[in-house]
Amino acid sequence: MKDFLKKSSIMFLVIIGFTLTVNGQSKKKADKATEDWRYEIDAVQTGTQGTYLVKVWSYSKKPEVAIDQAKKNAVHGIIFKGFTGTQSVPGQKPLTNNVNLEVEKEDFFRPFFADGGKYMKFVSLSNDGAVAAGDRMKVGKEYKIGVIVSVNVSALRKDLENASVIKSLNSGF
Repeated sequence: MKDFLKKSSIMFLVIIGFTLTVNGQSKKKADKATEDWRYEIDAVQTGTQGTYLVKVWSYSKKPEVAIDQAKKNAVHGIIFKGFTGTQSVPGQKPLTNNVNLEVEKEDFFRPFFADGGKYMKFVSLSNDGAVAAGDRMKVGKEYKIGVIVSVNVSALRKDLENASVIKSLNSGF
């Protein structure tokens, strides 16, 4: 009986260790995909005052990872890429024109975009994470997932200005 318990305990620990390793590797891959900032951002409609309502197309081998990363990608897109408009919704320029800002202010942006980071204060999923059938596509070995996100741009801008990451609109030229 003791041998059985000993073997069972060892097997249990091996399974737990394997599960943690697999989940950790999956998380690392998701983080790596986010660091590459592979996404597209489209205007959806005019949000309430100070917010943008955008659709973010994120890529991942796992659809749920793409959905999770959509918020992070939306905030990154508002800061660094901006988006083109449609006939009914005007496009928006990025909050910064400095293409090196993310590298120059890495000490700010690394924790800002970390899982559960400060970026979460400025974004919410408009459709509670539900993905329409047409917004879920298989592209090669991964998924391209479209999620509608609301970004509080005025609060985001104010926070970046207060942290001296971007210049205030009032600071002059």
